[in-house]
Amino acid sequence: PRALCRHRLASFAAMKIACIGAGYVGGPTMAMIALKCPDIIVTVVDINEARIAAWNSDVLPIYEPGLDEVVKAARGKNLFFSTDTRKHVGEADIVFVSVNTPTKTSGIGAGKAADLTYWEGAARMIASCSTSSKIVVEKSTVPVKTAEAIQKVLTRNCTDPNVQFEILSNPEFLAEGTAISDLQNPDRVLIGGQETESGRKAVATLKWVYEHWIPSERVLTANLWSAELAKLTANAFLAQRISSINSISALCETTGADVSQVAHAIGTDSRIGHKFLNASVGFGGSCFQKDILNLCYVCESVGLKEVADYWFSVVSMNDYQKNRFVERVISSMFNTVSRKKVAIFGFAFKKDTGDTRETPAIDVCKGLIRDGGKCCVFDPQVSADQIMRDMSTPKFEWDRPNYSRSSTRFLENVEIAASYDAAADGAHAICVLTEWDEFKGYDYAALYAKMQKPAFVFDGRNVLDHAKLRDIGFIVYALGKPLDPFLQKGY
Repeated sequence: PRALCRHRLASFAAMKIACIGAGYVGGPTMAMIALKCPDIIVTVVDINEARIAAWNSDVLPIYEPGLDEVVKAARGKNLFFSTDTRKHVGEADIVFVSVNTPTKTSGIGAGKAADLTYWEGAARMIASCSTSSKIVVEKSTVPVKTAEAIQKVLTRNCTDPNVQFEILSNPEFLAEGTAISDLQNPDRVLIGGQETESGRKAVATLKWVYEHWIPSERVLTANLWSAELAKLTANAFLAQRISSINSISALCETTGADVSQVAHAIGTDSRIGHKFLNASVGFGGSCFQKDILNLCYVCESVGLKEVADYWFSVVSMNDYQKNRFVERVISSMFNTVSRKKVAIFGFAFKKDTGDTRETPAIDVCKGLIRDGGKCCVFDPQVSADQIMRDMSTPKFEWDRPNYSRSSTRFLENVEIAASYDAAADGAHAICVLTEWDEFKGYDYAALYAKMQKPAFVFDGRNVLDHAKLRDIGFIVYALGKPLDPFLQKGY
């Protein structure tokens, strides 16, 4: 075995990896591969010069706990970030493609189907600059059978008949906020390839890369189509659990039950488990909604309407939960928030990340503004510019490169606060929309003194001490818990 190991190491000693796309997936994943594989040269390429400059600076373009340490340990040694895409892709043995696959906004499949424009563009570029055979790895979330289409693009656009491309699917299963620990110690790594001799060799090559630090039994292999579908299905199942407990939260409020107690009771059942059973204002992030809509479109395309309808209900329930939260805020505050300041605590879609893609906060803020409210947002990691762009960007457009702020009336009613007390100063209510741990330690008695009365707290994440808040004098709405008598309608 040692002789075989030495042979394999010698075989791959000069390996070069390139990754197209320096975003939330490409950057951290390649940084971890570089850290764990000092014998492999890893280069992340992107046409966005500002983003690459940030990856090469002391302030990385994304916030993720532990990412700074990983990048700085490998950068300049065997980890590089560059805008010279053609050079590094041309030299690479393995090319990861981690580009945006947004939901289509027009044409056939608008609102559901994935737009593979950027993926196709990447494939054409790989083909045009390749002078040696390559393994091309799907890292972006893509529809089933994408590999088949990409193979056609690669082979028809490469002029060198000696260059061969082998497509692999290697979907990411990272959770933002814990991405580094997920990369260091994953539940599994999934590699899908063609069931041919060359396909099996390509799978073995990528498997060898991951086995630098991941036990072999956790590196799973499958055929291409199973690997592509597994990613969509995994996200659909996780989102389904959130929508399921959120549906129960609505029932709890009307019956006097406590959704936290219900979730704990069912979570102790080993067949169910406790993860993803925290009721909230709704799920967000770049993948859940997009992947479910993509799954629905695939199902509809092959005539499985009932299956598509089933999964679409998960998204519908998520929209219902966000709308229900907005309606609860408005009805509690005497049926109007017109000209009232509402402090928004948290804009990221979850704690420990600066990612705002599909965050529930966008729809909640827009709902309050439509009723005439003024939202004052504080988030410890999200920039003012990002919040303003999100509030002015049409649905689904956030996943396209270089989307920019547009003029909209929403921006006139959004204010960004530099601190939590500035956000709450003079506000009628506080809405907790992200479960940042620091929110639990604020001086709410001091905030209460600065706010209009009656002062409300609408906890969309159930992270605060509600009994203590009521003792201070707040009217508290805790999602999925028995309603405060003040909030109960008398008709």
